[in-house]
Amino acid sequence: MPVLDCRPLIRLERKLLDHFYRQHGSRMRAAGDGESWVARADGIVGGLNLSPVADGRWLTGLFVAPQWRGRQVATHLIEAALAANAAPTWLFCHPDLEAFYQRVGFTLTDDLPDALNARLTRYQRSKRLVAMVRGQSSRAFSPGNSTSV
Repeated sequence: MPVLDCRPLIRLERKLLDHFYRQHGSRMRAAGDGESWVARADGIVGGLNLSPVADGRWLTGLFVAPQWRGRQVATHLIEAALAANAAPTWLFCHPDLEAFYQRVGFTLTDDLPDALNARLTRYQRSKRLVAMVRGQSSRAFSPGNSTSV
């Protein structure tokens, strides 16, 4: 497998991610208010977006070119994009993708920022989706909730 180069796009390069999505028939678009990340080999082979929300980020638009699937492109891209920031990262996905996201450190959650909770409720009217988070402390381990003496 060729070496993957995973890095954020500068604002002027975001059209490259939009072009990648369109090239593969995806309706996804680069987020205008956050970071767009790509994985490159001999061109863009995967992309994702991270938008600011509450005290964390919302991951959207994860897409890997069909001929690159099964080569851990998405895993490398997620790890690169989330490595520099310990803030919580939320996402919505189809329940069939839950196991994949669990392998890269996400867990199911009902604890969403208000803006994402409202959006998930709206999306669930027409799609089967679950919410997941990575990097958010469990309530059981947050200050003030300790049961140890």
